[in-house]
Amino acid sequence: MRVIAGTAKHLKLKTMEGMNTRPTTDRIKETLFNMLSFHVEGSRFLDLFGGSGGIGIEALSRGADEVVFVEHNRKAASCIRENLAHTHLEDRAVLLCEDVMQALRRLDKKGESFSFIFMDPPYGKLLEKKVLLFLAESSLCGPETTIIVEADLHTDFSYLKGTKLSIFREKRYKTNQHIFIRQNETDDV
Repeated sequence: MRVIAGTAKHLKLKTMEGMNTRPTTDRIKETLFNMLSFHVEGSRFLDLFGGSGGIGIEALSRGADEVVFVEHNRKAASCIRENLAHTHLEDRAVLLCEDVMQALRRLDKKGESFSFIFMDPPYGKLLEKKVLLFLAESSLCGPETTIIVEADLHTDFSYLKGTKLSIFREKRYKTNQHIFIRQNETDDV
């Protein structure tokens, strides 16, 4: 795994051994950031279930002002720290080594908001549902925020009906997908 573009272009990133994390492949990461295009520069980016930090580090390399990484697993958090040091991007990064919901409540209480919220939770555990239902009612997500969920091809998002959030774009790959979500334009849910 490597950084695709920006100030840390071509630098290899460390990944955790084993099946505890599934790093987003370089090809899928490149496709994702091509879709986000020029909106990353100057943004605030929240990387939930950070793994080895590849997505957030790509955002930093491409000019994000700040990335907040949330990773509960201490070994994975250590991997993120090492990758930030290796890419010399640690000065614009915050790493929270805690449960995602705990971190979201704390960030919300502080009145934080983000341009992008990316999550790649473990598949099949409905963690994305828990996070999205929280984000629908929090200050972390405003009208200009894009939420991106990396999920398996069978993940159901029908529960978003009746919330302030809706899917505006989907990108399917062979084994997974990116779901792009924003607040509804009106409050009529």
